[in-house]
Amino acid sequence: MSGREVDIRTPDGVGDAYLARPDDGPHPGVLFIMDAYGLRPTINEMVDRVAADGYVVLAPNVFYRAGRSPVLPLPDLTDPEQRTSFFQSLRPLIEQLTTERIAADGAAYLDYLAAAGATEPFAITGYCMGARIGWRIAAAHPDRVAALGGFHAGGLVTDAADSPHRSAADVKAELYFGFADNDRSMTADQIAELERTLDEAGARYRSEVYEGAQHGYTMADTAAYNEAARERHFRELRALLNRTLAG
Repeated sequence: MSGREVDIRTPDGVGDAYLARPDDGPHPGVLFIMDAYGLRPTINEMVDRVAADGYVVLAPNVFYRAGRSPVLPLPDLTDPEQRTSFFQSLRPLIEQLTTERIAADGAAYLDYLAAAGATEPFAITGYCMGARIGWRIAAAHPDRVAALGGFHAGGLVTDAADSPHRSAADVKAELYFGFADNDRSMTADQIAELERTLDEAGARYRSEVYEGAQHGYTMADTAAYNEAARERHFRELRALLNRTLAG
């Protein structure tokens, strides 16, 4: 299994990314969408683990318009105060990721996977805001995305006219959600609204709340890390990929 940094040409420039694969042969492709804290060793380790199951996995720096990774110097993410302050500095970068930009970037990421020898259709796995970005890409490119896994997802249901859940009918992928418990970015009421919308759209999905797991539970470099929940996420992601991607 090998991993390396790569560059991806997009309509707005060149973005950096991390690519991992088990060997040089053709394998199903997985697009791994980072959380707000960006590409870093923890993300690379997770990408490597998914790739070791037999996938070509690409993790792009979705904030590439602001610079290469690390876009901003990483603080101690186990410190709640430093983490909160850092997230506030990232908010303008998150707000720049419009639906249109995400769709265009998503096409470039999927094209890169295809050029790297990954077979279509692809799967997407996303974390925190990455689940929301993954949803947007799946909605914009339904014929290219067979599966979407979202873990400790936030912001899938809002009052905005372009809230992700309002495009549920555009998402054709099989969906799995592992929500965090007591998550202010995705409350029980919001999860229920998402599920109602998915039911109305006839979506293929499973939605679970990981009891006792905080927002960010998969990320080993943060205070929210929960080893049991992270391992559960890997099991569910592996099952989703096995069901939906051709071997």
